[in-house]
Amino acid sequence: MASKSKTKTGQKQATNSADWLAQAHVLTEALPFMQRYDRKTVVVKYGGHAMGDAALAELFARDVVLLKQSGVNPIVVHGGGPQIASMLERLNIKSQFQNGLRVTDAQTIEVVEMVLAGAINKQIVTALNQAGGRAVGLSGKDANLIIAKKTRARKADPSSNIDKAVNLGFVGTPRTINTDVLDVMLKSDLIPVVAPIATSEDGQTLNVNADTAAGALAAALNAERLLMLTDVTGVLDKKGALIERLSTRQAATLIRNGTAQGGMIPKLQTAIDAVKNGVTATAILDGRVPHAILLELFTELGAGTLVH
Repeated sequence: MASKSKTKTGQKQATNSADWLAQAHVLTEALPFMQRYDRKTVVVKYGGHAMGDAALAELFARDVVLLKQSGVNPIVVHGGGPQIASMLERLNIKSQFQNGLRVTDAQTIEVVEMVLAGAINKQIVTALNQAGGRAVGLSGKDANLIIAKKTRARKADPSSNIDKAVNLGFVGTPRTINTDVLDVMLKSDLIPVVAPIATSEDGQTLNVNADTAAGALAAALNAERLLMLTDVTGVLDKKGALIERLSTRQAATLIRNGTAQGGMIPKLQTAIDAVKNGVTATAILDGRVPHAILLELFTELGAGTLVH
């Protein structure tokens, strides 16, 4: 009996040693990537299924805190489309979309601000704090972080094939980014969490697409990476296969030829604009994959589609 007990103990110790060695190997492989991003700014656009799933939300919070504790400066910019849609439905307010953007009237913008800058923002802040971080919630209206102008969209009329103006209501496009408040936070141990609600020069509240807001902030801060979490594996070709790398020119072609559709259009356009305006690269990631942001930043494999 003693011999069997010693055998089992030895097997368990060997298994534990193998596990620890495997973890040590992972850490040594990650070290060069950690050094690459040391004191660099990484803007993470957080939304979709990753935000709606409790287990994934907890992992996301832990990963962001790990980035901060590893010397990276993460900034979280979040969406909230499903939560907004749910609240609008409860209030019997119908939603319309044009070119992947929500048409926002005066009644809708009140709901959007309440959901984004209120409930969702504070949920994310709480999750990060519970994971050991020190998160602070902001909206684009705080300290005039995001000054926006009303978005002017155009859409082809099927009957005449002529582009016509589309009124998106209180939807904004970032015009000026005042990074002062973020600069202060990035020099501390605070993690900014930004709701994409902006103000216009005349004080109107505007709803900014979260991807667009994240891209504008990343460009203004000369971020090393912009990470956009979505509900697909990345950018797909016409056969549904993942495209792992794209130049900005190739990404623009996908928009023009109709390969990119719906919500992927503003994502790709954001990636293009961000890279052209100073962001080293943008990654469009599958937020349903656990630890997606760590896989992208700290492994050779990466994840999703990289626009460079």
